[in-house]
Amino acid sequence: MSHTHASPLLGVVREALEIQRDGQKILREEAGKGWTDTGLVFTTRSGKPIEPRNLARSFARIVETHKLRPIRVHDLRHTAASLLKKLGVAPRDAMEILGHSRISVTMEIYTHGDGESRENALKRVTGLFE
Repeated sequence: MSHTHASPLLGVVREALEIQRDGQKILREEAGKGWTDTGLVFTTRSGKPIEPRNLARSFARIVETHKLRPIRVHDLRHTAASLLKKLGVAPRDAMEILGHSRISVTMEIYTHGDGESRENALKRVTGLFE
C-alpha cells in the first residue's frame, strides 16, 4: 500500500526505528558483499526479508519469556485500534495512524463493542433512572 504522505509516529516509535536503522547499518557493514539491499526496515542479518513463520516464532518466544497473554502478531494491530477507540481518537485519525486504506476497515473495529464499553453504557443508562 503506498501513501502520499507519512503516517504520524509516536516519539518512542520514531526512536525505535532510528535504533533499528543504526543497527541495520552495522549489520550491512558486517555482511559486506553478502548484504541484500531490499530497502526493508526489518530484515535478517544478511538484509533479506524476515520469513513470517520466523517472526511469529520470535514473537511467541518474547510473549512466553515475559509471561504476557498469548496473542498473534496480527492481534497487535487490533489492540492498537482498540486503544485508539478507547482514547476517543476520531475514526479518520485512527485510519491514518493505523495505515488503513479504507475507512470501512477502521469502522469495523470502532463499531465492534467490548465488555468494558457495554458495562459503562449500562451504568450510564442506570444512572438515568436513579
